[in-house]
Amino acid sequence: MAAASSVQEWENDAEEALAAPARRLRAPVSPGEVPAGVWRADELGSQVVATLPTGWDQLDAELPGGGWPCHSISEILTPQPAIVEWRLLGGVLRHVASVGGQVVLVGPPKQPHLPGLLHEGGKASQLIWIQAETPAERLWVTEQLVKSDAAGLVVAWLPQVRSEQIRRLQVCAQACRAPVFLCRPEAARHEASAAPLRMHATYGLDWELQVEIFKRRGPAAAQLQLPSIPGGLAAVLTPRLRKPSRFFNRVEVPGVVGSPAPGRRSVAQLAVH
Repeated sequence: MAAASSVQEWENDAEEALAAPARRLRAPVSPGEVPAGVWRADELGSQVVATLPTGWDQLDAELPGGGWPCHSISEILTPQPAIVEWRLLGGVLRHVASVGGQVVLVGPPKQPHLPGLLHEGGKASQLIWIQAETPAERLWVTEQLVKSDAAGLVVAWLPQVRSEQIRRLQVCAQACRAPVFLCRPEAARHEASAAPLRMHATYGLDWELQVEIFKRRGPAAAQLQLPSIPGGLAAVLTPRLRKPSRFFNRVEVPGVVGSPAPGRRSVAQLAVH
């Protein structure tokens, strides 16, 4: 009887211990008060991990934590590879270079333009370009870099990565202090991804970046236009060429002086390159 009584007392204590957290969760909350640890879906999530500045106050204000997240991966989707990414990541590249960190590029589809990267504030000794040809090689190298946590910034072009592989990278990135960016084609927008931050980026007519954040810990997608003149063009562009869209706001009548000659490349084609 004594043994049975002891077992019954142990079971009662176990039930009491299991019920205690549930009672705490059911604790009354005042109207309008948000319990600790609860995040509203219409608000930007507060982020406990570190972030690095993007270089645009407007973009920082739309990102949870106020910048590019560390301990996490971020996806950048573009219509053409290795064009918009450099302009979008120029601010964080400058920041990482200023503190002596190394920027590692994995499998860029085009040879990086070193003078342009140096113009962003980096040094040749801080830029590491890894030529990984096959999708399996690029994925393996990226995972090893994330696991080693030895770089200040990792940018990998993974156009053929699968959702389960992204999930594995995200798990590894939680122990990585550097921001990790995956550059993918815009067609991947409709594919499942474990990346907490996903955005689509392209260029506009007036040298600006058009950025859509379509996945983040926060409210619905944000549309941004970020001023971004590539490379060192800001010092040589005339005021008129800083706003090429003005050329297309005029009504053009065929045969009238000032209309473009047939067969000539439009300013729109010249402005985006």
